[in-house]
Amino acid sequence: MANGSGSRNVSVVIAALFGLVLLIGGVWLATLGGSLYYLVAGVVLLVVAGMLGRRSTAGLWLYALLMIATVIWGLWEAGTDFWALVPRLDILGVLGLWLLIPAATRGVGPDAKRSRGVLALSLAFAIAVLIYSIFNDPQEINGSLAATQPPKPQPVAGVNDADWPAYGRTQAGTRYSPLSQINDSNVKDLQVAWTFRSGESKTEKDSGETTNELTPIKVGDNMFICTTHQILVALDPSTGKEKWRFDPKLQSEPSFQHLTCRGVAYYDQANTTEFAASLANVTPAQTACPRKVLLPVNDGRLFAINADNGQRCSDFAQNGELDLKHMHPYTYPGGLEPTSPPVVTGTTIIIGGSVTDNLSVHEPSGAIRGYDVNTGALRWIFDTGAEDPNAMPGEGQTLVNNSPNAWAPLAYDAQSDVVYIPTGNPTPDIWGGNRTPVMERYASAIVALNASTGKLAWSFQTTHHDLWDMDVPAQPTLAQVKTKAGDVPAVYVPTKAGNLFVLDRRDGKPIVPVTEMPVPAGEAAPGDRVSPTQPRSALNLTSIQTLADKDMWGATMFDQLMCRVIFKRLSYNGQYTPPSEQGTLVFPGNLGVFEWGGISVNPDRQVALMNPMALPFVSKLIPRGPNNPLWPKEGLTGAGTGTEMGIQPQYGVPYGVEINAFLSPLGLPCKEPAWGYVAGVNMENHEVVWRKRIGTIRDSLKGIQLPPLKIGVPMLGGPISTAGNVMFIAGTQDNYIRGYNVTNGDLLWQARLPAGGQATPMTYEANGKQYLVIMAGGHASFGTQMGDYLIAYALPK
Repeated sequence: MANGSGSRNVSVVIAALFGLVLLIGGVWLATLGGSLYYLVAGVVLLVVAGMLGRRSTAGLWLYALLMIATVIWGLWEAGTDFWALVPRLDILGVLGLWLLIPAATRGVGPDAKRSRGVLALSLAFAIAVLIYSIFNDPQEINGSLAATQPPKPQPVAGVNDADWPAYGRTQAGTRYSPLSQINDSNVKDLQVAWTFRSGESKTEKDSGETTNELTPIKVGDNMFICTTHQILVALDPSTGKEKWRFDPKLQSEPSFQHLTCRGVAYYDQANTTEFAASLANVTPAQTACPRKVLLPVNDGRLFAINADNGQRCSDFAQNGELDLKHMHPYTYPGGLEPTSPPVVTGTTIIIGGSVTDNLSVHEPSGAIRGYDVNTGALRWIFDTGAEDPNAMPGEGQTLVNNSPNAWAPLAYDAQSDVVYIPTGNPTPDIWGGNRTPVMERYASAIVALNASTGKLAWSFQTTHHDLWDMDVPAQPTLAQVKTKAGDVPAVYVPTKAGNLFVLDRRDGKPIVPVTEMPVPAGEAAPGDRVSPTQPRSALNLTSIQTLADKDMWGATMFDQLMCRVIFKRLSYNGQYTPPSEQGTLVFPGNLGVFEWGGISVNPDRQVALMNPMALPFVSKLIPRGPNNPLWPKEGLTGAGTGTEMGIQPQYGVPYGVEINAFLSPLGLPCKEPAWGYVAGVNMENHEVVWRKRIGTIRDSLKGIQLPPLKIGVPMLGGPISTAGNVMFIAGTQDNYIRGYNVTNGDLLWQARLPAGGQATPMTYEANGKQYLVIMAGGHASFGTQMGDYLIAYALPK
């Protein structure tokens, strides 16, 4: 009897404790205008505790009613979304199961057995709803493209079907291969064919944001890769065996905001077809390196290396080495970081670069430059912050500091000789009170330039007066789009804000409608302003347009309650709410709906494939004061923060800023999942045909093994697709590479990686066999396992 009484007392204490926590938190949330559920649930649990303490079976009946009411409330708020229902039901469900144990309610009256039966029915109802929700996810779209046989892939001029000679396979950035040996029927049989390990690891001298975001290139009998420290390696694509390597002796420092290499570029003077437009009336020069690999290095240099033997191209710049910091106003280490491969035409290398976000008003220029492909001589400049963007700085002059930069890969149309440049905003990113109209003219935009002269063709701004770091973060993708007026040459422009702009690449006019939408009312910080409208594409991949407290999440109802309270205390009136000292919820957040991985366009099936995300951030302005001076006492040394998260100084403007993901007290995202998807868009009507969650939390909680249940996680990396009707993608926070059916988005294959795969894969053919390759190098600030693995998959013999 004593044991039974003790178990019942435990039940009373637990119910009372849970009720008290919910009551206190519920009152707090109610005063902020949030849901009343938690307050009511707290009161009910306290009443249940009192009834059980008095040995009344009515306590079990009341608990059963609370369980049923909670299920109905959860369905009303979240629908049949398994992951949204779990934190609403898990604590109550576990406590309910405890109360089913006879010892836990021993002595609660003669009708206890029947009362436990009623409680069991309520729990069975909750379990049934959860099981149903697993198979009826309201966030997923389960459509299908027409299953007709697509036409035979059209060859790309100057590109062998077996090769992947540029970052996006072609400089049009389609990330599509006409190979079909690996297809939707046999992809499940893929096996590791070879693994190459670079031998590198993160050191104390490296940035907090150390990663390897490499997409290799393959030309003929050579594959070219760059490592985390930008060592260039040539491999045999059939075996992964190293042929040669070149070490640029990167001068890395912990203050670098990035340490990564997304890829290299390739130039072959003999291949004149792809560059026919730019080669018109141009006689190829004699050069020491008719075939060269162009290697960007994070300390602000560009190397031209002989593709045949790994030696410097002696007639390029200074013995194969070009200083990209030339003419920049501030040349501190890591200030200008070329993290993406350049575009290469028949005459010109076109390159931008990353600058240190949110450091100060004394930063390098964001100018885009064109260099002679053989000599490295400067051919032209497009300085995004200059009155005359093409003007060459005179003696004693420099490029314009802090002008909008182009850190993501560029795209090139050889037929028209136009390069398409995605830009960011002027840094400091989260303050715009000091920006001039000239400085913002080409900010957060797509800019089309003549690749041979640098002259402007047109530009299109995707975010006005950007205060949220809503860059155009990915390589634009060029494709032909079928319209009522016939085929139109289009450029797809993915943005962090979730818009996928589809523009006529001849003049920048929208093909998919764009509307200037009024944005939420909100006061900018003193001295700044907000744009009254922002452009919105009819093709927008943001999963939720405006967050509400019902969209908050947690592992349990308790941290979900805290996330609701935190949400209500932040400044948030919807997308484009201006930054504030109070703390502003930014959704989509700094990672963006789209990131540097871009999209894949399958021209044969007329489908665009992508991996949109949905993760909020919090941006909090920090006013100047004794602990936050306008300039550091020791002077501005130029050192960055080594990361884009946390406190960013923004020296020279009235505020510093703190930027972090919107997380619960337990460190989980406060917005309910999914946080990451894969999606297919019909290019003929630009409707989302299918959308599926991608990824699990298997690798998210270190030291804890969790079942690999699909939840939809953030990712860094992009998709590719093939004529075999397969989309391949890695990049997720769990260590997997996956293959999806292009037609309907069904998961066909996945393979476990030994480290984080924060990169975009590629595919090629060698000796009659098709290979799929992914870099598993990890990402230090993204929290995935670090590694040095380049892994190739192929079908068994």
